[in-house]
Amino acid sequence: MPPLTATSSWSVSGLNRLFSAINSRTRSSIQAQYKGRRKGSACSPRRETAWVAKPKRLPISRSSVKYSRSTMLKRYAVTVLARRANWLVCVLGGVLAGCSRHAGSGSTTVGPGHAPVRVIGHAGSGFFTPINPFNPLPPSSLAGVAKALGAGADGVEVDVQLSQDSVPVLYHDAELQSMTTGHGCVSQHRAAALQQLSYRGGPPYDWFQQQRIATLEQLLQELSKRPAFPYLHLDLHENDACQPQQPHARSPRLVRALGRLLRQYQVPPERVLIVTEHVPTLRQFKTELPGVALGLEITDRFNERLPLAAVEGVRAVVLPKRLATPEHVAQVRSAGLQVVLFGGRSGKSIRRLLALQPDAIEVDNVPQMLKQLGRNRSPRTNPANAPNLTRVR
Repeated sequence: MPPLTATSSWSVSGLNRLFSAINSRTRSSIQAQYKGRRKGSACSPRRETAWVAKPKRLPISRSSVKYSRSTMLKRYAVTVLARRANWLVCVLGGVLAGCSRHAGSGSTTVGPGHAPVRVIGHAGSGFFTPINPFNPLPPSSLAGVAKALGAGADGVEVDVQLSQDSVPVLYHDAELQSMTTGHGCVSQHRAAALQQLSYRGGPPYDWFQQQRIATLEQLLQELSKRPAFPYLHLDLHENDACQPQQPHARSPRLVRALGRLLRQYQVPPERVLIVTEHVPTLRQFKTELPGVALGLEITDRFNERLPLAAVEGVRAVVLPKRLATPEHVAQVRSAGLQVVLFGGRSGKSIRRLLALQPDAIEVDNVPQMLKQLGRNRSPRTNPANAPNLTRVR
């Protein structure tokens, strides 16, 4: 075959045979690929066949001006690329639609004798995540809480730390520089200064959020305006990274500050779960807020720490998803305690947690969990009908 040059040419019959062969092979491949798809879908064989219908013969004749090989190859490449783009869109659309149908097809139900699991937004709407789902809102931010409740959650979990002037504020991480424009620890700044710090998640998150650190009082003000007070899990972050010698020195002040706020806003005790890893804090809350449910968070040494929950008389044990196993859940149940799990973002992860039939899940993907439970956002399940933490199963 002679080398390709700008002036060399192909015969008309050769070009036509080339286009016909390529188009026939492509059409057969697509028909085989989509054989059996639902009739009338966007990627049905009928429509695919129409998209790749045999093109009109190019206006080439022996008497016409011959096209150079480079020109013909360019035109052919553009045609193929455009056609392939259409196929790619169709394939991706079909895959995504199939995944969506699969995720929503198997709703998880609780077994007989078990009350419906409570859907609790973990740190509001979860943490900064790029996909599955995309969440640009900071953890424990007011916007994140509003998003979770607006999606139909029964309640929210938020992280609480104590400011330098003994004001409970909502913040998750140990240090401010990890997620805000500030530096140091929450305990090193007054509440007024903390409220001026903007959250910083970087692109693309900061394109969609302008949140600042909020106080617990701000949250209670908003929740008190709702017709029914939602469930509120307060996760106490007492381990002060800026005071390693005495990391829990300020815990008693945090307990007293929380007691004042919950009484001031008349928060229903049956709607609150206070979660901590620090056993002395549990004991102090029994005196400060005797009617409020307490939860012991266990993130390691499960067999060693579970007996503490029974001894201290807590209502619930709170476990991360990595410790959420049938054996651990059974042990908690045997101790007469409720089970609260946290984590879970994908459909598979949430299905696994739901299969354990806990009392509540602090979930990172509220819409996905509601879908798994077969609960519609409207009409929304009334939180008043969900089980409360004052009852031990």
